Amino acid sequence: RARARARARARGPAAAMGDVFNVRALDKTSKAHRARLAGRKADKRKLADKKRRGVDTVDRTGNSKKELEFSGRRAKARAHRASERAQRRLHAPVVEAAVDADPPPLTVVVQGPPGVGKSTIIKSLVKHFTKHGLRDVVGPVTIVAGKKRRVTFVECPDDLPGMIDCCKVADLALLAIDGSFGFEMETFEFLNVLQTHGFPKVMGVLTHLDGFKDSKRLKKVKKRLKQRFWGEIYDGAKLFYLSGLGAGGRYPRRETLNLARFVSLAKVRPLSWRLAHPYVLADRFEDVTDPALVEADPTANRSVAVFGYLRGANLKAGARVHIAGAGDYGTAAVAALPDPCPLPEKAKKRRLVEKEQLIYAPMGNVGEMLYDKDGVYVNIDDWKVNFSKRQQQQGDADGAAGADDAEPDEGVGMVHALQDASTTINDRLQGADIQLISGGRRIAAPALDGSGDEGEGDDEDGDDVSGASDDEYDSDGSDGSDGSDDDDDDDD
Repeated sequence: RARARARARARGPAAAMGDVFNVRALDKTSKAHRARLAGRKADKRKLADKKRRGVDTVDRTGNSKKELEFSGRRAKARAHRASERAQRRLHAPVVEAAVDADPPPLTVVVQGPPGVGKSTIIKSLVKHFTKHGLRDVVGPVTIVAGKKRRVTFVECPDDLPGMIDCCKVADLALLAIDGSFGFEMETFEFLNVLQTHGFPKVMGVLTHLDGFKDSKRLKKVKKRLKQRFWGEIYDGAKLFYLSGLGAGGRYPRRETLNLARFVSLAKVRPLSWRLAHPYVLADRFEDVTDPALVEADPTANRSVAVFGYLRGANLKAGARVHIAGAGDYGTAAVAALPDPCPLPEKAKKRRLVEKEQLIYAPMGNVGEMLYDKDGVYVNIDDWKVNFSKRQQQQGDADGAAGADDAEPDEGVGMVHALQDASTTINDRLQGADIQLISGGRRIAAPALDGSGDEGEGDDEDGDDVSGASDDEYDSDGSDGSDGSDDDDDDDD
């Protein structure tokens, strides 16, 4: 560059500037290319050169340190991805058989030792979903938990046969644990039975936490029971906490909402054995045996109709079925009935309306209608029952058409007489009288309370005001009315 500057100064200022640029350009283009000796491109070039020369590219030195990862974080991520791939290979996705009808309800079994609060948990969940209060939990209780999900709650008995039967049908198990006492033997027995039946999804519920007055002690107990629960199930298993009872003998609304949300959104894994075998959890059953046959022989074979949702595979008529605790029996007929607790309509809605929050619990006398093969049964409360009025006999020549010639029983007759009454009971008491001693004088109602004038109840001769003698009262027990009077004048 010094020599070039000297030549440029000798030539002149204009040529010097142009010559300097030309010299710089020539120097830049004349620089030799330096190929990479390491890195991805260098390894790729070396591998291509080996293949061109026919050299074996497989590393046969057996150097295990060559594959070691120098970054601890990168090595941990690679090991985690490898374990996830292994788990996905072990748990291959299972696709349920496609059906035209809506899927059956999700079976949720609530299990726990006596007095832990199983019934209270079911009552609280039912109240949250349907706004309906249950008095007693009897049999399966089916509710509509969402636009696409129905849930059947079953309270697990405390005996071992009941636990085995519940484990066979449970899709989700809620283990109720007494927080003030800890785990009991019934919980461990139920977990052992669950392991032999495929081990469905399990969630825990801690109850009786209102007995802890110290918050630090309560926190330690929760942590200890959670670690113990994770050791029995798996790390990260859901555990809910329910404190004391609130209004109506149920758990607080916020805690119930948290549990209900997980129950309604829980993703359960279908078990392969259940998908291959049909089974029915009976909601109700009826004895359809001929009454004359039972009256002739009380030990005769019975015919029983069982109603419930079919799960698993298809059930064929005539197939042998096993009834838990009773044995194997044959099926005479299988029929599809209307859904007693259907899912809401397919319209796009953000939430269920009041009339779509259905509940179906026939064993607990909950619900309005029961659909049978040959009829529909309507449940009406006792205080809503009204007898139909008696048919009026018409004086036609050919008699009254459709009238029942048989006399009704005594109870129905009394109700009909009360319905036909034209006056109230107070009006009848105003004109009533009483006889204290057999054969004595009858006393009218105004004379009893002293509100009437003297002589108003009796005439001058002391005769009865009703105009009927004692013999008339003793003979037919009536006072001339239509027979609907409640007074009984016969001697006891």
